[in-house]
Amino acid sequence: MLRWPAEAIWEAVAPTLPGFTVEVLPQVDSTSTELMRRARAGRLEPVLLVAEAQTAGRGRLGRPWSSGAQPGDVLTFSLGLPLQMADWSGLSLAVGLSVVQSLHPDLRLKWPNDVWLADRKLAGILIETTQIDTARYAVIGVGINITPRDATGLATAPAWLQELVPGTDAPQALLQVAAPLVQAVQRFEVQGWAPFQSAYAARDVLAGREVTLSDGTIGQARGVDGSGALLVHTAAGLKKISSAEVSVRPLN
Repeated sequence: MLRWPAEAIWEAVAPTLPGFTVEVLPQVDSTSTELMRRARAGRLEPVLLVAEAQTAGRGRLGRPWSSGAQPGDVLTFSLGLPLQMADWSGLSLAVGLSVVQSLHPDLRLKWPNDVWLADRKLAGILIETTQIDTARYAVIGVGINITPRDATGLATAPAWLQELVPGTDAPQALLQVAAPLVQAVQRFEVQGWAPFQSAYAARDVLAGREVTLSDGTIGQARGVDGSGALLVHTAAGLKKISSAEVSVRPLN
């Protein structure tokens, strides 16, 4: 039986996010899908929804995201909250940065929304929004591998948190990342991407490496610009990659 630190997280977050709640479900199709359903039904309160198991977890580009064989093998949660900002560019990068800063110095960020350990994927992030009247509700989904994971069927070999921090579990990881993540999102809402850019650059696993884009283009990654776009120097010149629909892979 996992013991989730719901009260400790609530105490850390609620003073700066009125109406905030923490909810843990034994099973759900997807924490992000559930929060989007609630938002479309008019429930726009800020909430951290954790699932011990997901039956239809989703990653980027609609790919499935497994929650593992046992509760706690993967930490899966979604943060839902209304946000008001003119420019959303770079939000997924700021979220990823917050996650790695909370977990371990050896972790790196692979544009646009993956957490890598030595070129293996330890965590993924998926951000969705929906417009409800005058409010835009954001659902930030995070999945973090906690225990050893089978690589079968995965495009990128997996990593897991227990490699770095033996004995850690999903509730401990949630306690580390939850409150700082809310703080990062609130900072982003006010200040945008700019204050996160230099710290992201220090964790950028693609910078300076040869990469291939999903259309076959090959070039050298040159970091991330002031809008959160990936810069790639190709034979045709410098390209700005801003769509999360574009897949980028390092060649070396």
